[in-house]
Amino acid sequence: MTMYLEHDPTGQLAAGQFERIAKALADPRRFAMLEAIGTERECPNQTLCQDFPVSKATVSHHLKELIQAGLVEADREGQYVHYRANSDIIKAYAAELVRRVSRKTGPGS
Repeated sequence: MTMYLEHDPTGQLAAGQFERIAKALADPRRFAMLEAIGTERECPNQTLCQDFPVSKATVSHHLKELIQAGLVEADREGQYVHYRANSDIIKAYAAELVRRVSRKTGPGS
């Protein structure tokens, strides 16, 4: 289950999704996993398990958090699961981050 609205025509994040993404990306290992997934067209789970020196359960937990935040999509093919970064959500998050930190305040600020 993901929080984002998969077919939202406005490209907006779902309520609470900005915070969930920020929390997911605050973990350095999760951020590194997202980077690894984003650099490949499709990233199989077995590749992630080889690239990160943690248990399979830990990899699965991190992937679950990335999926629930909407940053990663998973496709099952038999016994394998392939992951890909959700560029639409990443772009929406980046735009919202810029909007939030670029707010103009009153004169003289």
